[in-house]
Amino acid sequence: MARIATYDVTTATKEVKEVFAEIEGAFGKVPNLFLTYANHLPLLKANWNKVKAVMGEGTLSQKTKQAIAVLVSRDNGCAYCVAAHTGALRAIGVSEEEIRSIEEDLEQANFTTKERALISFARKANTTPLRVPDEEFAALKQTGAIDAEIIEALGVMELFTAFNKFLDVLQVEVDF
Repeated sequence: MARIATYDVTTATKEVKEVFAEIEGAFGKVPNLFLTYANHLPLLKANWNKVKAVMGEGTLSQKTKQAIAVLVSRDNGCAYCVAAHTGALRAIGVSEEEIRSIEEDLEQANFTTKERALISFARKANTTPLRVPDEEFAALKQTGAIDAEIIEALGVMELFTAFNKFLDVLQVEVDF
C-alpha cells in the first residue's frame, strides 16, 4: 500500500489539470507516479518537463531510451518502472522475444553496437559510477557515440534512478 495517497483529482487546481491533460495525452492516463508528484505542484511540473525533455527530445531512439529505463529500473529493483517501461517497449512494437533479449542478454537484442554500448554504459553509471575507467569511456566513444548521445543516455539513467527511489520509498502502486 502506498505510503502517501495519490492526489485527489476532484480538487485539482487549474495548473494541475493542465499538467494532467498533457500527461494523459502522452500516456492515455495519469500514472500513479504523477498522481503522487501532484501533491507538490512544483515537483510535478519539474518532473513532467524533465520527462518531456529527456524521453521526447534528442537523437537516441525510443527503443534505446526505453531499454535504458527498463534495465536501470531492474538493476535498482523498481517494479513500477520495469512494468511501465516494458509496457512502453511493447507500445512501440518491440516483441516479447526481443524484450526477453533486452532483459536477459543485451548482446542478442536488435541494437547497433553503439546503442548497446550506450545502454551498457548507462547501466554501469547507475550501479558503479565511480568505477567507470577512462578506457571504458574511450571504448564507448570508439563505437561512434558522441558527447550529446552519452549525455542523453546518462540523462535517461538519471531520470529513472530518481523515479526508482521516489516510487520505491513511497511504495507507489503499480498501475500498468
